[in-house]
Formats: sequence, C-alpha cells, structure tokens
Amino acid sequence: MAKEPIKDPHKSRSTFGSKRPAITDQDALDFHAQGRPGKLEVVPTKPMATQRDLSLAYSPGVAVPVEAIAANPDVAFDYTSRGNMVAVISNGTAILGLGNLGALASKPVMEGKAVLFKRFADVDSIDLEVDTDDVEEFINAVKHLGPSFGGINLEDIKAPDCFIIESRLREEMDIPVFHDDQHGTAIIAMAGLINALDLTNRDIKDTKLVCNGAGSAAIACIELIKAYGMPAENITLCDTKGVIYQGREAGMNQWKAAHAVATKDRTLEEAVKGADVFFGLSVKGALTQDMVMTMADNPIIFAMANPDPEITPEQVAEVRDDAIVATGRSDYPNQVNNVLGFPYIFRGALDVRATTINDDMKIAAANALAELAREDVPDEVASAYQGARPRFGPNYIIPVPFDPRLIAAIPAAVAKAAVDSGVARRPVVDEGEYRAQLSARRDPVAGVLNRIYERVKRLQKHVVFAEGEEEQVMRAAVSFTNQGLGQAILVGREDEIKRVAEEAGIDLAGLTIANARTSRRQEDYAEFLYQRLQRKGFLYRDCQRMVNTDRNYFGAAMVAMGEADSMITGTTRNYSVALQAVRRVVDVKPGHRVIGASLALCRGRTVLIADTAVHDMPTSEELADIAEEAAGVARRLGYEPRVAMLAYSTFGHPSGERSDRVQEAVRILDKRRVDFEYDGEMNADVALNMDVMEQYPFCRLTAPANVLVMPAFHSASIATKMLEELGGSTVIGPLLVGLDKPIQIARLGARDTEIVNMAVLSAYNVSV
Repeated sequence: MAKEPIKDPHKSRSTFGSKRPAITDQDALDFHAQGRPGKLEVVPTKPMATQRDLSLAYSPGVAVPVEAIAANPDVAFDYTSRGNMVAVISNGTAILGLGNLGALASKPVMEGKAVLFKRFADVDSIDLEVDTDDVEEFINAVKHLGPSFGGINLEDIKAPDCFIIESRLREEMDIPVFHDDQHGTAIIAMAGLINALDLTNRDIKDTKLVCNGAGSAAIACIELIKAYGMPAENITLCDTKGVIYQGREAGMNQWKAAHAVATKDRTLEEAVKGADVFFGLSVKGALTQDMVMTMADNPIIFAMANPDPEITPEQVAEVRDDAIVATGRSDYPNQVNNVLGFPYIFRGALDVRATTINDDMKIAAANALAELAREDVPDEVASAYQGARPRFGPNYIIPVPFDPRLIAAIPAAVAKAAVDSGVARRPVVDEGEYRAQLSARRDPVAGVLNRIYERVKRLQKHVVFAEGEEEQVMRAAVSFTNQGLGQAILVGREDEIKRVAEEAGIDLAGLTIANARTSRRQEDYAEFLYQRLQRKGFLYRDCQRMVNTDRNYFGAAMVAMGEADSMITGTTRNYSVALQAVRRVVDVKPGHRVIGASLALCRGRTVLIADTAVHDMPTSEELADIAEEAAGVARRLGYEPRVAMLAYSTFGHPSGERSDRVQEAVRILDKRRVDFEYDGEMNADVALNMDVMEQYPFCRLTAPANVLVMPAFHSASIATKMLEELGGSTVIGPLLVGLDKPIQIARLGARDTEIVNMAVLSAYNVSV
C-alpha cells in the first residue's frame, strides 16, 4: 500500500549540516607538528612532588598493589589504569580510503582515534601500530597484551583479514575486542534505520533492504540488522560484480556466502527496484537517480561512502520528495558518524568490566541513539542552530556528535545490556547514580566551543580584525573565513598587509581590507568620536588623529556605527591600553558592568574566573555586580552558575578588611535576590572540593563552584596564569563582558588559533 509523502519544513535544505572547512595540506601538517608533535601525551594522575609521593608511587610502596594483584587479578582494575584504558591497534592495511600504506603511516589516524576516546567519553587510550600484514603474527602480537588494557579497538585493517583477526582475538582474550570500521558504522546506521522505519510506518520484518558494498562495514551492518529482526531473505547484498546470490562463484568468500540469497536479480539496478531501504558502503555514484525512482514509496537511502556518497541528498531531492537520506558527511543532515558510538560503547563496557561487546550491547547502543534523537534537544544543542532547533523528523534521525546527553545515555544502555546478557564482571548498582557519574566525566568546554563555532557559522557575522598588518592576525582572519565562521575585515594599510601576506605565503582571497587613512567613513567616525569625547578634554583634531592612526579606534567605530558586527584586537597592545580605546568608543550595556572573565579548562572541569581584567580592588558593590555579570556569562556558555565569592579566609576565619568586603558583597546579593547559587567568603579549596566544602554544612552551594569571583584583580590574574603555566590548564580570555557591542581583546602576542577562538567568542557575543 502506498504511503503518504513525509512532510518536513526543512526537507529541501541541509538544516543541521554545515560547510566543511577549507583545510589545506599544510594546515594539517602544521596542526600535527605544532608544539609537542602528535596528538597525545602521558599525564600522571597522582602527585609526584615529594619523597613520600615517590615512595608510594614506586619503590617500596608499589610492591603492595603488586602483591594484591598477584593474589587476585580482578583488583588490577582498582589499583591500575587498566579499567579505563583502551588500545587502538592497526597494521595500516586499510587506512581511511587510502589503502595499505603500512603500520607507521596509520599512526596519525590511531592517535586521532585515541584523542576521540578521551574527548567524548573520558576513556584513556594509546595507539599501537603492529608492523605485519600476516594475520597470525598480528593475532599473536595483540593477544598477549590483554593484561595491559580494558579493551582493544581494532582499526583500519583490510577485509577479510579483519574478520579473522577480530573473531580469533574475541575467542582468546577476556576483554572487549571491537573492530570499529565494522561495528561502529553498523550501530550508528542501525540507529538511523530504526527511526527512519518509524517515520515511514514500516515494520522491519516486512522491509526490503539492498546493501551495495560487501566489505567489513557492510557485512557488519547486515549482521546487526538481521540480529535486530529483519529476515535474511529480505536483504540483498551487492558487490562490484553485482548481486551476491546463492550459487555464485566469482569473487566469493565465506563472509559474503553467509549472506547470499535466492534471487533472480543479478545487478544493483535490478535489486533496488521496489526496495524500501538502500545502504551504500561502496563508492561515489553507485546509486543513480534512475535507480532511486524505482524504489518503494518513502525510500530510505543511507549513502555512506566517504568522502563522497553514492548519491547526494540534492540528487535524491531532484527525483523524489518523499525520501529520507543519510550520509557519512558533516555538511548534510543525518550524518552516520562513528564518534557517536565507539567512545560511549567502550565507556559502558569498561565500567562494568565486560569480557566482550556482544550483539545485545550493540543493539542497546543503537536503540539508545534512536531514542535520544526522538527527544526534545536541550538548549545546549539548540544554541548551535540559529532559528532551527533540531527536531525528530526526516532531517534529524540521528543525534549530533556534540549532544551532551550522549555520555549518559549510550554507556548506561550498553552497561545494562552487558549485565543482562551475562558478560559483565561488575553490576551497575544504581543506574541513576551511574548516569550522573557519566555526565560528570564529560569535558564540557570543547562541547561549548564547538556549539559556539556552529552557531557562529550560522550567524555569519562581519568581524573586524583590528591589527590587520600582523602575520598571526592575518592567519587567524584567513582561518576564520575558510572555516565558514563569517566575514573577516582586516584593518591596516593595504600595501603593507599585502606585502606581509606575500612574504608569509598567506592567501587573502575572500577577506576585506579597511584602511583608516583612505576610508570614506573617516570623517564620520571622527565626528562620532568627537560627540562622545568633546566634554572629556578631546578636541576634534584629537578625534581625527585617533581614528586615522589608531586601528582600535577605527575598528571599534565601525562596530559602534553598525558597519561591522564585532571586533577582535589585543595582540600588539597591553590589555589595558586596548580596553581604554574601546571604552572611549563603545558604551557600557545598560544595567551592566564591564568586567573581564577568564574561562579555565582544567582537566575536564570548566571554571569561569572574574574579574581578571578590569577592577583592581573592587568594592563590595562592585563584587556583587561582578558576580552577576559572571553568572550571566556562565549561562550564555551553557552552564548553570554556582558562584563562589573567594577570599583568603573561609566564613570568617581569619578575619580581615578584604574578607569583610566579600562578606558584604554576599549580603548585597541576598538583597538583590539573584536567581543563581552563590556563597562566600571562602577559600578556593572549599569552593572547588566537595569533600572540603562538606565541613561547612551551611554552605549554600550544592556542588563545586563553576564561577569564581576573585577579591581583587591581582589575585585573579595570578591565579589564571599559574593555572595555565603550572596546572596544565587552558585559559581562554579574559573575555570582555558588559559592553553594548561585542568586542574582545586577545592576550598580548596571542597565536592565530587563540585569535580565532576570541574572534568566534566576539561574534557569538558572550555578553547577551
């Protein structure tokens, strides 16, 4: 029976995709070479500051856990990193789409995979490249590594070797062995298929599917779909020689033969006629528009070849208005992205000390992903999509990679399935508590920055790069433009900018150059500035000189008069000097106070520190204002603020004048009845350590603070710089907050990547 076409107001456009950034070969090489080469380092989890620390960490203290593990191997999970450590292992025989380039060439990919494990699921990971194409040698090299790891992620191994290797290692090891090229794709595609079937009112048992491509990922997809309930006779597998049918001899192996069907169809074109679903794991152009026209009503098309799909969504839309389309690309809706799966699947498996990853766990992950896509997305996700909140439908059947709920939903489902299916060595005692622990693992900062990047791409603001003659500023502006973040305007002398760019090999195509000396708006800006400063000791010629010779005045005037949306400066001037110029051009936002707030990214924790730029020795009233501004920034960045008013004392001990001011600031906030958690005065350890905080049961904070209001500028500046230099933290900012126009000031000598981040935050406007 024919089905009604699916209606979706966003059907014809890539609502939830974005243009892929233009990345050059040199960009990629520079990224991997800058600073410490590669993408990984080892960081100790225990202090190594005293002789006692060394005695506990190594000799003689280390002998105690050694003996404990020898007596009971299971306690290795308690006393070592094994329970949170996955090895990413490859021999480089099938690297991305590049083929067999060898074990060493695969190392950048394996390092990248290890980084994704850490970034998305807080799983520690190390890459191991095994230099052999021999299946038996590879198996023997890996199987003896079991005591070192909690799981093995196989990657970029050619078929059919990957089938043999994974099967044998699963038999011989008592930890999860998972070939992500197979099962990761299968799980994410299965999640999308579950929702696509739901949207088209199909029963999986009555659905006909054709899969083109018979490699490792395709075989894994078919096996999981069968495990989910689709009858084998409803699935047709095709390879480069056509349909894999019973009795075929050419190009066959045992894995293809296992999925051969009795059919008269011999070509993909014949097989796809009347099919409900097409899965493509093959090559660009394999599915034609003519083939799509012969499919059933409301066809489901997963064209997952990378980097170019078997058919594009635009090509499908030209011939069908009732199709659901997914691809492997980020610039289209419904991206089948393995990062939605493998980090979280291993997270759940590790947490219950699973001995394997079985079909029950894979299906649980697929179901959890499908269910998550059906839920209303939180503001944290919606903020990335200006005017187009992701909503379950044809263009949103798979969650987006930076959905913060993934870390709680997927591992919890996988862990439960592992327990229920009998492969877990440790149960989940309290699922609610476990989900809370999972959420706490997530590094929110990278997620926030990525959401902000996505939002800024949609806003497409015109951003002024005030110090346009500086090489690092030019590079930042080019990167900003090439990533599709908006339009960059370089302020400076055109001949000098072009000279520096030519010498540095920078392509300025797509950038606008604004020269203050030759601008037709010069007089308008000078008049605007004169109206603001004439009663503050400035003559008209002073204003002319400032506009003509100081790029900060010129750039800020562009923003103030609405000819640009935001501005970034600071790389060649001290913060206070740049701030003085900006404050003369731009007003304070009504009802607000200008402050500096720094974002400290501290090993998975994010803390906003204020005031790090403006107020030297704030009064009690100013401290209360700073607390309100900082809380607003925290909310704008996606956090529910918990504000600690810091001092050298804690709740009255020891007493002193500065602590008295902080205590008074808390009383002022009490009178204002603000809508966020706050308390003080307190020392930093009380604010950040729940165990210490519990010594003060009357403290009003329900969890460690994520906003720290410093009692003075000098303490704020010292603290952030110490965090950055000694604590291994990343500090973004100070972010300039409270101005009526979005302007940010980067630190003196900032690198191009830092400037891009600040430009993005300027375009995003953290003050709103």
